[in-house]
Amino acid sequence: MRIAVPGAGSVTGVRSGPADARWLFVYAPGAGSNVDDPFGRYAASALAGRGVATLRFQFPYMEAGRRSPDRPPVLEAAWRAALAHARGDAARIAAGGRSMGGRIASQVVAQGEKVDALALFAYPLHPPGKPGQSRDAHLPLLRVRTFFCSGTNDAFASPDELRAAAALVPRAHVYLLDGADHGFAVRKSSGRGRDEVYAEAVDAFARWLLRGARA
Repeated sequence: MRIAVPGAGSVTGVRSGPADARWLFVYAPGAGSNVDDPFGRYAASALAGRGVATLRFQFPYMEAGRRSPDRPPVLEAAWRAALAHARGDAARIAAGGRSMGGRIASQVVAQGEKVDALALFAYPLHPPGKPGQSRDAHLPLLRVRTFFCSGTNDAFASPDELRAAAALVPRAHVYLLDGADHGFAVRKSSGRGRDEVYAEAVDAFARWLLRGARA
């Protein structure tokens, strides 16, 4: 499908999962990925088996084949357009994504976009090696249930840093992937592959999401 982004043309969106799903997960990839990023594809397939639909989309710069991300107002406009497109498709909407995709989702939700849950995979709390440049100023403004899921070897946020950031959010849950880095890769010596890490992350998210729906 095409999602019109005011002032920036349109971007590709892919909707998958049950047509009558009660939950729709709107997902954006990280800065170097597009609508077909491996984690997004895996999540969409796995969530469909749990009765959760997914709408994946990419940002205008990736649609145009550029490497450098759009300026924040354009990234935020793309997220607002995707959420507007999603409304009415399911009873409840969860927004989020990997790295930058999730970070921008959290910004528009903090600014007032209405969703029922937020999922931040590999949240880029700060650039690697620069903990003083923390991207947490907007987090206290979040009022929805928020799921943080990162690897314990993520250079963009250590476990302690992630827990401290999540503590700024009134309704946050933190799930750590043992040994995983920012891309959810693990060392061969762990005996696990990336798909197994993906499965753990999505399963933890689905259990959290659906448990809250029954509460």
